[in-house]
Amino acid sequence: MLKVQGLHVYYDAIRALKGLSFSVAQGEIVTLLGANGAGKTTTLKTISGLLRPRGGSITLAGQALEGVEPHEIVRLGVAHVPEGRKIFSRLTVLENLKIGAYTRAAGSVGEDLEIVFSLFSRLKERRRQIAGTLSGGEQQMLAIGRALMARPKLLLLDEPSMGLAPIIVEQIFATIQAINREGVTILLVEQNAAIALAISQRGYVLETGTVILEGEASALTHNDLVRQAYLGG
Repeated sequence: MLKVQGLHVYYDAIRALKGLSFSVAQGEIVTLLGANGAGKTTTLKTISGLLRPRGGSITLAGQALEGVEPHEIVRLGVAHVPEGRKIFSRLTVLENLKIGAYTRAAGSVGEDLEIVFSLFSRLKERRRQIAGTLSGGEQQMLAIGRALMARPKLLLLDEPSMGLAPIIVEQIFATIQAINREGVTILLVEQNAAIALAISQRGYVLETGTVILEGEASALTHNDLVRQAYLGG
């Protein structure tokens, strides 16, 4: 479904991605691992059109994405849940969710709201609440729900467990698996390598903007480099 080939991305004169290449097949959950500054968030931002590459290619189901405007990439089936959630804190839960469907026909929004509410019952209970007053876990649910309102084929998730209590992390990752079972392909960036690999089919390890290791998630879990760097030995 997604193919990234030879990607080069810069922040001014600083090269963040150095010929990055990887792929995600339809229906997979694929995890990107790496230390801070490895290029994981940059990769997701580039796929969703928020950053422009200086070289390389990105294709979704054979269609080139580089140079396409972010809102058009959403229409093509890519939704991005950014690091830090980035909800509209002064709007209600319901207003945030409706914004997620802005590229869609208004008549079909109600059905998708019910799907989101079935995944996240707390959001239904708090649909009239100002989003900025939600707990961190509820805000993460809202960020994921807002992305689902776009009916994505590919969901980009950046650090969904960041700052959350372990019990909420378990709930969030169980929901990610449920979303995947409904046919949504997922590219995941996650600091908790153990839980990320546990739900993924494959993974890539990034270092200074390039892939240094790739493989099946089960194999990466037992890899000495991965265990020492990301799984506590």
